[in-house]
Amino acid sequence: MRAVTDGADVGGSFAAFMDRCLVCRACEDVCPSHVPFGRMMEAAREQVEPTRSRATRLAHWLGFHWLLPHPSMIRAATLLQPAVRPLLPRRVRAMVPSRGRPFATLPSVTDPPAGVATRGTVAVLAGCVQDRWFHQVNLATIRVLTRSGWRVTVPGGQACCGALAAHNGRLGVARRLAARAHHAFRSADVVVVNAAGCGAHMQTYDDLRPGTGLPVVDLMAFLGDQGLGDAELRRVPATVAYHDACHALRAQHIHDAPRALLGRIPGLILVEIADGDRCCGAAGIYAATQPELAEPLGAEKATAIAATGATVVASANPGCSVQIAHHLGDRGIEVVHPVELLDRATA
Repeated sequence: MRAVTDGADVGGSFAAFMDRCLVCRACEDVCPSHVPFGRMMEAAREQVEPTRSRATRLAHWLGFHWLLPHPSMIRAATLLQPAVRPLLPRRVRAMVPSRGRPFATLPSVTDPPAGVATRGTVAVLAGCVQDRWFHQVNLATIRVLTRSGWRVTVPGGQACCGALAAHNGRLGVARRLAARAHHAFRSADVVVVNAAGCGAHMQTYDDLRPGTGLPVVDLMAFLGDQGLGDAELRRVPATVAYHDACHALRAQHIHDAPRALLGRIPGLILVEIADGDRCCGAAGIYAATQPELAEPLGAEKATAIAATGATVVASANPGCSVQIAHHLGDRGIEVVHPVELLDRATA
């Protein structure tokens, strides 16, 4: 990377090494020198981008410049999904959930239920992929937060957080989206994010574009720190395997909080996944761009989950959830966000 920065020729070998990295941040997590490897990979991929084929650059331009940053385009893509999905390449089709919610909306303000004291106000990131294909997770997030005593706002003017653009070398787009997010959430005391990849990226906005930093906290870390207030927990009989998303475990060092929260639910048995800290192979769009490497990782993760005997697997990142569900196939194991289990318990 340093040689290329100093002017060395960006050859095919360099590009291949940059593309094959999962950017799971495992190396960064254990580096004694605290090398910011995630940000370095993004810069390196920005250098690689001009050397890619015209078709690849066009696909990246359409996806990262036009589709993800514009909520109206995401909505249109979700609307056309049933017709287009069967025509997609198999490896891309596996990354796309079977159905989305093109016209679903979130309430701009939700107060705690009657009889629940208000502890404060938090803002929630709706997200792009998250709100169209995992809308039920956002609704569960709002319900759990309000039952725990928080007034929840969903500020207007939101768009994609920019994580996927940044991870794939489109830093100009990522910086613009950081500025947009800063404008949307400028008055928030706390910005709660329920997607691990988005949260990890947004926590480094100030490094990406100085002056755009926000008080971002992961949903499970927030609930782990603040507790569930006076919310009563009902019985949820299930054996649950908890999946550690790389950008939660590695980038945000979140491990104990979700386990402690789920462990409080009566009837719920929490089990650990063998080699649970290993990446599932989703890694943004990695499953589509590097299928020969992503497929074995996804298969290994699914086999490890099935071996636990779990009936449910909890995953706090949409990419991981899609990858795990794809590889679990017809094993009959439900894939949910951990907040959906808390939602059932506090209903």
